[in-house]
Amino acid sequence: MKVFFETEHLLVRELEAEDAEQLYANHAEEKVRKWFPNECYADLSEAAGAIEFFRDCVDGERLPYVLAVQLKETGELIGDTGVSEVEGEPDAVEIGYQICDRYSGRGLATEVLKAMTEFSFDKFDASVSYGRVVHGNGASARVLEKGGYTFLREEFGAEDDPYGNGMMVYVRRK
Repeated sequence: MKVFFETEHLLVRELEAEDAEQLYANHAEEKVRKWFPNECYADLSEAAGAIEFFRDCVDGERLPYVLAVQLKETGELIGDTGVSEVEGEPDAVEIGYQICDRYSGRGLATEVLKAMTEFSFDKFDASVSYGRVVHGNGASARVLEKGGYTFLREEFGAEDDPYGNGMMVYVRRK
């Protein structure tokens, strides 16, 4: 198991083929389907394919760089986190994170967000990290704020905006 970093409660490691079933289950949860329908996998095979793609990116040290979030106490895969490129901004990344419902509300999303932000600043020599939240997803906005991100602007017309209501863009600088 290749661990990239750890926090007080979490190990952040490379996704493994054996994670497919839990990754699929985590992304099939109601909150993911509601706020990020484009990040739900159609079936177990699609989740397994995503793991192969993410592993290839990590092995090649290129974006998107998506990692597994594992609870230290139990070894359970409870989420994932990653960064992707920001078009036209070579010194910037966009961060994402997901913690399954069973562990929501315990500060784990904020814990992994802070650590992944610092990791991405170092790993990809980024000086800016963005987080984007669908309008109405107050929980995710609070995670970004607790992670040191500040509201930057509203964004409309993004292709990954599931409802066309706009996104709130947050930023954290190195």
